[in-house]
Amino acid sequence: MATAAATPSFPPAPTVEPLPPSTGPFRRPAKALLTREQLDAFPGTRTYGALMGYIETLNAAVRGVRLSDPCEQSAGVEAALKIIARVEAITHDTPPVDNSSSRFGNPAFRTFYDRVQSESHAIHESLPGLPADAIEEVSAYFEECWGNRSRIDYGSGMELNFLCWMFCLERLGVFTHGDHVALVTRVFWRYIEVMRVLQSTYWLEPAGSHGVWGLDDYHFLPFLFGSSQLAPHRHLRPKSIHDPDVVDEFAREYMYLACIRFINSVKTASLRWHSPMLDDISVVKTWDKVNQGMLKMYRAEVLGKLPVVQHFLFGSILSWEGPLPPPQSGVDASDPHAGHAHGPGTGWGDCCGIPVPSAFGAAAAEKDKRSGLAGPGIRPVPFD
Repeated sequence: MATAAATPSFPPAPTVEPLPPSTGPFRRPAKALLTREQLDAFPGTRTYGALMGYIETLNAAVRGVRLSDPCEQSAGVEAALKIIARVEAITHDTPPVDNSSSRFGNPAFRTFYDRVQSESHAIHESLPGLPADAIEEVSAYFEECWGNRSRIDYGSGMELNFLCWMFCLERLGVFTHGDHVALVTRVFWRYIEVMRVLQSTYWLEPAGSHGVWGLDDYHFLPFLFGSSQLAPHRHLRPKSIHDPDVVDEFAREYMYLACIRFINSVKTASLRWHSPMLDDISVVKTWDKVNQGMLKMYRAEVLGKLPVVQHFLFGSILSWEGPLPPPQSGVDASDPHAGHAHGPGTGWGDCCGIPVPSAFGAAAAEKDKRSGLAGPGIRPVPFD
């Protein structure tokens, strides 16, 4: 029987002033947090406090809420859902190229990315109440939330971009305070569903080693919000993730269990082998404790890790107020490793230097092997 890992000690959330109103002038966001000194200053900024406050607000809004429960949906939510549906349609219109000899990302993803980027401005014009001069700033988060074009990978930093997109739209009045349940159970969850399509279509690689603290290869926030959904449930407990029948029955209603079902559908070994953190979490007694632990973990292991937040985009709405980054003279913007650090504190494979094969590629290779279709093009690569 698996035993729980020692409970890590996370720093308390700092108290910071709220962000000022977002009235512009707006600008295209850019990277600004590149050094250890800046990382240490980040938790004391208003942007950090606003982001964590937003996450906690959304987290509280869906406590005990099932995915099928009715909720208020403003015109902004309806427009956002149409935008996500358009992205999914672009995926279906951009099939993967023949890349059967590799378990890594499919090059067709770059075509998909370029199509999303080319439609981004027009897409955002459909959002009710969004100022025209804010589109360039807001759309940057949207364009980057689907994965990295150069590396054909995805991780918790890209997921954070989608959260920032929702945050900015709420700050600009597209979403309302009454939308918080819908933003999680409709908009965010629809985004996760489309991301699963992208991951399986283009075999997106995990960004860094195991997605840099995605609880599966890619994501963190569905587990956080999902544990809040389950917190008051009378019968389901964290250990329920080990019961396939329970997972299958309740996956349509709870994000956490839907994510477990997804992992089980892609990987054949036990959670203990390929997802040890999720296995350790399953021995916690209550979902409330899981949820509070995940909030602390998000501060420490996503917003507190340079390999993730050095890719964060700062603009006028989510602004950088800490020490300025070092000069970036002579940087080639086309280099996927440019504009961020690989220095001390960046663990093995924790950034973009070491590709990690896609679980979908590994699963396909195993299927081909069982079918007698494996050939010399399938390379045996250690995976998870």
